[in-house]
Amino acid sequence: MSSDTWPPQLKEWVAKCLGQMTDANRAEAQTELRQVIADAFTAKSLWTTDWAGVQLQSLVPKPVPTVNSLKRKVADPPTTNKKSKKAAAQKNTTATTWDLGDPAVLNRRAERFQREHEIERQKHLRNQGATLKANPHGAHLLNRITRADSPSTYGPNPDDPEADPNVPNWDRYTIVGTNQELFKDYLRLTSEPKPEMIRPYPVLQQTLAELKQRWRAKCSYEWICNQFKSLRQDLTVQRIKNEFTVQVYEIHARMALESSDMVEYNQCQSTLKNLYELGIPGKVEEFTAYRILMLLHGRNKSELNLYVGQLTPRQKAADAVQHALRVQRAQSMGNYRAMFELYMNAPNMGAYIMDHFIARERAKGLVIMSKAYRTLPLQFITNELAFESITHTIEFLASHGVTTYTNPNSRPDERILDCKAASPVLSQAYEEKYRRIQIKGAV
Repeated sequence: MSSDTWPPQLKEWVAKCLGQMTDANRAEAQTELRQVIADAFTAKSLWTTDWAGVQLQSLVPKPVPTVNSLKRKVADPPTTNKKSKKAAAQKNTTATTWDLGDPAVLNRRAERFQREHEIERQKHLRNQGATLKANPHGAHLLNRITRADSPSTYGPNPDDPEADPNVPNWDRYTIVGTNQELFKDYLRLTSEPKPEMIRPYPVLQQTLAELKQRWRAKCSYEWICNQFKSLRQDLTVQRIKNEFTVQVYEIHARMALESSDMVEYNQCQSTLKNLYELGIPGKVEEFTAYRILMLLHGRNKSELNLYVGQLTPRQKAADAVQHALRVQRAQSMGNYRAMFELYMNAPNMGAYIMDHFIARERAKGLVIMSKAYRTLPLQFITNELAFESITHTIEFLASHGVTTYTNPNSRPDERILDCKAASPVLSQAYEEKYRRIQIKGAV
C-alpha cells in the first residue's frame, strides 16, 4: 500500500502523533502507530475511520507517583510474622528518615518505576513487532512509519537553497524528479519511485501546455488520458499540491466528461474535493454543480441534501450551481418540461453529466404523459423531451417495448402514440430499467 492510498485525515493524524512523541515514548508509540494502521488496512477501514478521534495509549500522559501514595506505603499495618515485623520495622525506620517533599527522593523513585516500565515495554515491543512482520498486509508499514519519524520529514529544509516550496517533504518517499521528457506513459508503481523516472515541476508545466494543444488538435483521448494519468502520478509522488495540481485535475475531468469516461472523471472529482478542502483555489463552483448533478444521477438523496446544506452563499449564487439546484427541484417534483429546458441550456459541461440520466428522466416523463393523455403525436413528444429527431423518439419507445400507434402505417412525423396501451408497458419498463443505478468509477 503506497501513501497515495492514505486518506488526508490519516496523514494529518500520523503527523500529529509523530509531533507528540518524545525520546521516552518514541519506540512504543511507533509500534502502536504501525499496529493501528496495519489493523485498519487489513479491515479496509482506512477511509472510514475517524482518525481525529483515535488516541494512542502510549501517548497518554502517565501519572507520576505522588507524595500521598508514599505516605500510604509508610502507614501500611505491620504483619504478625516475626521476620516480617523485623523487616517492616527496618523499612519504617528507613522511611521515617525520608523527606517526602524532597524532589530528589521522588525522582529516584520515579526512575525506578520507569526502569520497570521499560522492561515491560521491551517485552511488548518484541511481541508486537513479530505480529506485524508476520502480517503480509502490514509488514510494509514497519519501515514506513520509522522513516516518517525523521526530523527531515516535517517540511523542506530551510537551509537548503534548492528546496522547492511546491514539494512539501511529508515523508522519505517525497522526491524531486530529474526526468526531462515531456511525454511519458503511465505505469502503475510497484516499488519506490526513482527520481530519474519522475519529471520535475517545471517540466510538468510544459507537459500540460503541450497536452492542451494536442487535445485541441483532436488527438486520441486514449493517449491523452494515459499522459494525464502519468502527469497526475508525477505530481502525487512529489507531493505537489497547488493551483497547478488543481488545474491538471480540472482539465482531465472535463476531457473525461467529454469522452464519457466516468471512471477517470470520478477519480478527478474525488481528488479535487480534497484539494478544494485544503483551500487551494480553482473552479470550485463549476465542480460543485457537477457534483450535485452526479448525486442526482445516483439518486443519493441523503448525501445530496447534506451536501446542498453545506454550500456557501458564494457557491449558491453561482449560475452553474443554481442551474444544478433547479434540476434537483425539477426532478423531485416530476416536472419533466422544466427538466428538459434545463437540459438544453446546461452551463459549462453539465449536459455531459445529465446525458447519463436523461434517458431515465425521459422514461419518467413518458409515464406521466401517458397517464395524462389519451393520445400523443410523436412530434409533441420529441419537442417536450428534447429528442434529436422523431427517429430517435421511435427508437427510444421501441427500446422500452412501446410500438402501439393509432396510425402505425402513417409517416413517422405523423404517427400518434396510443397512451392507453403504452402506459402500463412504460411503467413496467421504467421499474425494470431504472430501479438500480450503477455509476462507473464512483467513490
